[in-house]
Amino acid sequence: MDNILAKFSEYAWGTPLLILLVGGGIYFLFYSKLLPFRHFGHALKILTGKYDDPNELGQLTHYQALSTALAATVGMGNISGVAVAIAMGGPGAIFWMWISALLGVTTKFFTCSLAVMYRGKDSFGEVQGGPMYVIMEGLGKKWKPLAIFFSIAGMIGVSPIFQANQLSQILAENIESTSTPSLGLLVLIGIVISIFIAFIVFGGVKRIGKVTAKLVPTMVVLYVVAVLYILAVNFKQVPAGIALIFKDAFTGDAVLGGALGAIIMTGIKRAAFSNEAGIGTAPMAHGAAKTSEPIREGLVAMIGPVVDTIIVCTMTALAIIVTGVWENSDLSGISLTALAFENSIPYIGQFVLMVCVVVFALSTMISFPYYGAKCFSFVFGAKHKNIYYLFYIGAVVLGSTISLNSIINLIDGMYALMAIPTMISALLLAPKVKKEMIRYFTSLKKE
Repeated sequence: MDNILAKFSEYAWGTPLLILLVGGGIYFLFYSKLLPFRHFGHALKILTGKYDDPNELGQLTHYQALSTALAATVGMGNISGVAVAIAMGGPGAIFWMWISALLGVTTKFFTCSLAVMYRGKDSFGEVQGGPMYVIMEGLGKKWKPLAIFFSIAGMIGVSPIFQANQLSQILAENIESTSTPSLGLLVLIGIVISIFIAFIVFGGVKRIGKVTAKLVPTMVVLYVVAVLYILAVNFKQVPAGIALIFKDAFTGDAVLGGALGAIIMTGIKRAAFSNEAGIGTAPMAHGAAKTSEPIREGLVAMIGPVVDTIIVCTMTALAIIVTGVWENSDLSGISLTALAFENSIPYIGQFVLMVCVVVFALSTMISFPYYGAKCFSFVFGAKHKNIYYLFYIGAVVLGSTISLNSIINLIDGMYALMAIPTMISALLLAPKVKKEMIRYFTSLKKE
């Protein structure tokens, strides 16, 4: 199974997808003439609630929509995903994560603007957003197979198996004081986590939005403070660590025999898992925002890659690099990050990271079922979405027990498949966004 999933991921992330994601991001960057970047301050003002209107269509405020999207992205991809990137591609992979994130700013602007511009209705008649609705409402019913393709990949792509695996691993390591915890303990932890997740997800999107709005700021502050302490303790190594990221990005001396293409691909994969720009999950959250201004939501959405990858992922990467733990070839994922914390924060480092991991993983796991249920509802009808919730909760237990490599390859492959319809529809409908963008920014100048 490991070999099959590895091949699946390898083929899914081939050159065509690289051209679609990176080439599409570059196209959006120049096609928008950097207008979204130039209005970053306005995007921050929108988050304060100045433009919120409770009477608008949708279920979430601008802030709650961003929080829900960030809860799914500022998560295990930042703690464990960065460690996986460094273990697989060396420090240079982080540079390509940055490049991917910068392109992801305009990609998210376009995809999330479209999510509001072309909202549809589920079988209950409730307004919904996301790539599948963008495809149906923006491109027409003849494109429905592409919308279904996205939805099926999305159901699996947003399963909680990666978060459950890494959360169970660190909890079990702390309980049994071993890097190879027993299967029985992992299953027990998975069951406990699944019960908590069930309580939240069966409460619907509004409960998810309220919980994530409280969890996201807390988890970011807690983690940032801990990592800043690690960097302060190792401040002499920080300049050399930053230099190594740039050097290794083009030479790849440390790993992979200098295979630059492999390092670039590793960075792009992990950035996609981290900020999800172009994948299609964030548009499902932002498509639920209470607004009639698509560009306004697109501006809010583009903040995500900056917070997620440029800030939080960079901090994690530096913590792993400056402590030297990245050179430990026996460790990967959460275990690598845990060693960095343990070495720099004596006695309590492992506990501090465990608290961060619990909050990060749970916040992601309560956001993902919202996405998966939307995909399931689009294909099978909204009245059956509880079936997906049951599948999702069961996947928590499954993810706690299977190998990390299998999980990474499965999720990577599904993310690749999700990106295809998301990027194709966004590229085809980009002129509609540009027209709306010019109108919005022109009206903004008159205020």
